[in-house]
Amino acid sequence: MSNLSNIPPHAVLPLQSYDGDALRSAAVRAEQRVLRADCRGATDADSVLGEIAVGFSLPAPGSAGFDALYRRVTDLQPVHDADEPGFVVFLENLPETAAFDRDARDRLLDVFRDAADYFFDRQTAFRVFYSVNRQR
Repeated sequence: MSNLSNIPPHAVLPLQSYDGDALRSAAVRAEQRVLRADCRGATDADSVLGEIAVGFSLPAPGSAGFDALYRRVTDLQPVHDADEPGFVVFLENLPETAAFDRDARDRLLDVFRDAADYFFDRQTAFRVFYSVNRQR
């Protein structure tokens, strides 16, 4: 799987350690489903969740919050008929604000770690790369 072969199939990692364009290209070549959310305009948990819903084309939430996000993410399906089913997820520009502090970011990333474990149990890769916008 090119660049992805050196990355665990269920990982949540800082994007700064990788070339995002190369990861995207490798994901497309490997028939992985690419999900991207740019949270540049988000300032709190609700707006981060909203940006993720828009970026991932998730259905409108019946309820908001991290539990609802987990349910919606684990309902996603990988590319149909892919040789090695999986996802490559980009959470870009997560805010660092008083309303979305390190604890909130850790809770969000825990949701994605749990989702990675869920998909790993189903032999589906789920790699997450994130960046934090510290320029606020």
